[in-house]
Amino acid sequence: MRAPLWSLPKAAPALLRHLAAYAELAALDIARAQREIGASWVTTAIAAVSLLFCLFLGCLGLIAYYWDTPYRVAAIGWLAGGFLLIAVIMLLYRASLSRARMPFLGDLQREWHEDRVILEHLLSADEE
Repeated sequence: MRAPLWSLPKAAPALLRHLAAYAELAALDIARAQREIGASWVTTAIAAVSLLFCLFLGCLGLIAYYWDTPYRVAAIGWLAGGFLLIAVIMLLYRASLSRARMPFLGDLQREWHEDRVILEHLLSADEE
């Protein structure tokens, strides 16, 4: 039972290096998550604004349809179609970002699972 405690001073520098590495991995994972969330918010905002313009232009199109001027309906239709296309592209891009997103602190979790196996092996070797 005392063997693991006696080996602790020898393992302390390695443990501190591992803790520092875990902190660095956590910082990298948090930075990546911030970038992914930011990209998601920007694409959502662009899609929302485009859909809003599409709605406004649709309403304006109904008004223009009953107005007696040539080409006005076609112009409004093309503008509404353009904004609708932008909204669809942004929503598809956002969906691809969501699928490609890595789990939060994924690198840190992976490293911890690998190191936990090694640590369990070292502690079980000390007990023998």
